[in-house]
Amino acid sequence: MLDYVYGHDEVVARFVAQLIPHCRRGWKKEETRAIGVINEQGHLIAGLVYFNHDPEAGTIEIAGASIDPHWLTRGTIARMYQYPFLQCGCQMIYQKTPAENMRLLRQLAVYGYKFVKQERMFGRERDGIICSLTYEAWAGNRFNKRFGHHLVDAELEEEAA
Repeated sequence: MLDYVYGHDEVVARFVAQLIPHCRRGWKKEETRAIGVINEQGHLIAGLVYFNHDPEAGTIEIAGASIDPHWLTRGTIARMYQYPFLQCGCQMIYQKTPAENMRLLRQLAVYGYKFVKQERMFGRERDGIICSLTYEAWAGNRFNKRFGHHLVDAELEEEAA
């Protein structure tokens, strides 16, 4: 059973930055929000960091990392997208991914992300991919249709009331 922590943005951001080299440059603390994923033993095993929020454009950037492959449950995936799309009202999220990370790119394609290659994004010899997901693509993807995550919208609205 996993648990989720909110409000520990700096700790979770530091955890993610330790695992993702291109995130080590840091984020602006006051503009960063994060979700930590905690295992049954109470250890932080994964983190999601949201930054570069542009309310006018309705966009936000996401970075995530884990030390345990069991972190990516249906519940985690639902929470991952609730924050940017439902709480922030974003119309699109994006992330920068090294072009050689085929495993992650395949996962993102399943969720409906679109890809744009950017030469030298991670250095002279290392290309990157800008991965973007619109709200409509997320709401209509087969994951949401199969597991009924559209119901999460109503749950969040009830919690907010």
